[in-house]
Amino acid sequence: MTLKNFPNAEVDMLVSIVIPNYNGKKYIKTCLESIKKQTYKDFEVIFVDNGSSDGSVDYVKAHYPEILLITLEENFGFSIAVNRGIEKAQGDYVVLLNTDTEATDNWLYELVTCVTSNSKIFSCASKMLQYYDKDKIDDAGDFYSILGWAYQDGHDESASLYTEDRYIFSSCAGAAIYRKSLFEKVGLFDERFFAYLEDVDIGYRAQIEGYFNYFCSKAIIYHIGSATSGGGYSPFKVKLSSRNNLYLIYKNMPLIQIVLNIPFILIGIIIKYLFFRRKNLGIAYKEGLIEGLKTLKSVNKKSFKLKDIGKLIKIQYWLTGYTLKYAYRKLRFFQRSN
Repeated sequence: MTLKNFPNAEVDMLVSIVIPNYNGKKYIKTCLESIKKQTYKDFEVIFVDNGSSDGSVDYVKAHYPEILLITLEENFGFSIAVNRGIEKAQGDYVVLLNTDTEATDNWLYELVTCVTSNSKIFSCASKMLQYYDKDKIDDAGDFYSILGWAYQDGHDESASLYTEDRYIFSSCAGAAIYRKSLFEKVGLFDERFFAYLEDVDIGYRAQIEGYFNYFCSKAIIYHIGSATSGGGYSPFKVKLSSRNNLYLIYKNMPLIQIVLNIPFILIGIIIKYLFFRRKNLGIAYKEGLIEGLKTLKSVNKKSFKLKDIGKLIKIQYWLTGYTLKYAYRKLRFFQRSN
């Protein structure tokens, strides 16, 4: 589905680009030089360093003195870093950008054009291509399922696909634009998450508030992925993702929706555990679940009202549809592999 019948966007407002960093010095030059080349020029850059020890701060001070630099004394995680940047942002729109990226020249213009085309858009996701294999997609929008799984749409598929703008469940915060005024309604990124699934959580909350997230097919950017947190599957990533997934379900689903989905959620947990056990990461996955269960009550659960029922039914319908879509694609993948 694409946006239709909206007037041409006015793209002359200030944008704030917030870049969180943790020991990403080797990626900074490529990232910031690509930002300098943007055809859309009305933006500021806020660089938030998470207690790096690799000289990132000194490098930015020496080579990019025009950038607003925020330094945190230790690694507080993605959520806290971007929230401190958002709080300092002067723009009407906030772009969150990972250091391990390289933007195409028209990337920012396309994001701004997309997000300004409809006042109900909370965020727009980039078309993220793999940095080391530019013919393949890294992420074409994030989705969530009744199994309790979040997944990157289009991952490892041909870069020639996903050429239409469309609704998505949430935007990958590694390269996405957000309507700043809506943070007052939706809230900032949940700082309990530290990292992983915090972008799915905020996208979920935006939908509960009646807004939506969108995929911008022309906003192309290259992404390495998990460059400063171990890459791929690491015990750190698996444990945090396992814990945060429980947080996400608990805080965004009312009790009746959790009861409705609990058989599927349990199936999803079992499958994930078996998957990670085969990769010698089963212990990390269990530790995340245990920590999540122990600390669940400390999470701020979304309060639901009678007027939210229509939105929740719509979200449940989408979650079910995304699950079937994901299962179908995986089945086709295994059939091709065999």
